[in-house]
Amino acid sequence: LKDLSTDEISINILHAATGNITENDIMLATTANAIVIGFNVSPDPAARRMAETEGISMRTYNIIYRLLEDIEKALKGMLEPEKRKVVIGKAEVLAVFRASRLGQVAGCKVIEGELRRNAKLRVLRGGGELFDGDFASLKRHQDDVREVRQGFECGVGARGFNKFEVGDIIECYTTETVPVL
Repeated sequence: LKDLSTDEISINILHAATGNITENDIMLATTANAIVIGFNVSPDPAARRMAETEGISMRTYNIIYRLLEDIEKALKGMLEPEKRKVVIGKAEVLAVFRASRLGQVAGCKVIEGELRRNAKLRVLRGGGELFDGDFASLKRHQDDVREVRQGFECGVGARGFNKFEVGDIIECYTTETVPVL
């Protein structure tokens, strides 16, 4: 990797070790504003969560020449930036209603952050993701609204999803682009 350095850009390896990517690796990358690269390893679940929270780019590879190709592309500014989901709110489904136009509407209470009509939503049940897509509707009482903040109740319709159940979690998110280096 050091051989890929140029006069304009140098590659500094902060830490090299064997084993899976850990929280310590993410903390080091956070303090140095670095990316984490792994070869034939995977991140621990806690390390993955910490990387998402801290905004650290983490890339893993199983084929060495792909790792080298990506580093070369990144140095030349050609590597596609990483897209990351940023959760802006969560709501719990308290009731489910039938609506003639939408099929099904989830009666929810926003338990964290806010729901925004122009964002995306995920429906989670039992720790698994059932749906990832767009809002079909977001209402407070009978009014269409753009956002609903924590503590308020609302009605949510999802475009292409009609299987809400009481207890489901609706996660509202936006997507941000993270530069590679």
